[in-house]
Amino acid sequence: MELQFTKMHGAGNDFVFVDCLKKDVPNLGAVAGKLCDRRFGIGADQLLTVHPSKVADFKMEIYNADGSQVEMCGNGIRCFAKYVYDHGITKKRELEVETLAGIIRPRIVGEMVEVDMGEPILDGRKIPVGADGRIVNYPLTVDGATYEVTCVSMGNPHCVVYLADIDSLDLAKIGPRFEHHPFFPKRVNTEFIRILNPAEVRVRVWERGAGETWACGTGASAVGVAGVLTGRTEREVTVHLKGGDLLIEWRDDNRVYMTGGAEEVFQGTVTV
Repeated sequence: MELQFTKMHGAGNDFVFVDCLKKDVPNLGAVAGKLCDRRFGIGADQLLTVHPSKVADFKMEIYNADGSQVEMCGNGIRCFAKYVYDHGITKKRELEVETLAGIIRPRIVGEMVEVDMGEPILDGRKIPVGADGRIVNYPLTVDGATYEVTCVSMGNPHCVVYLADIDSLDLAKIGPRFEHHPFFPKRVNTEFIRILNPAEVRVRVWERGAGETWACGTGASAVGVAGVLTGRTEREVTVHLKGGDLLIEWRDDNRVYMTGGAEEVFQGTVTV
């Protein structure tokens, strides 16, 4: 089968887009594994597919490089908005997009995309984690060391860890230990944070099913919420990721807004 695709990235978090509006593509998880492979495929963190929706303008499905399907992707939703607009699929600059995490509303503002990421989920069992109530500065032993973790769901589960040094962190070793820890029944995305000042943080991200990525929009949103919950940062914070910056604002209406770029890299045809 030949597929038309578009490669995009948001702050270095890269995606392969496939349009499924008129024709279904079978076995998308297996297709994702082939297309996302960086040696034998196109190379990407995730496959994003565009589908019709009965409840929104479009439906977005998200498949990790390991073939698993996930609920939401913040950088992906920004790229999604640019993709359908720039390719003439819609003329709307404000969209409603159906995801497994609910309806997400991206808005194109100049060359940037602002996304209403919704309200954070803070109840432990709903994130989900293996404890009740808010998980703020919670002691968690991972690989023999105890960390203070703060957990947030932005439609998908996140674990935020504050460290004095993140540059020397062996993320390939510690990331999977967090991801597969029994405290997280659906696995977890983990953000390792160094505070620069109350309005700026640096982040390294380990995404479940994808490994270390250059950026994570839902992760950056979770970082913004966790910073407020722990008293470390303000309600508006610039999150410096390996691939670029995202502006996160947790507004008084309890909704989190993320603003950042989205760029097309190239288009092509691939046989799967």
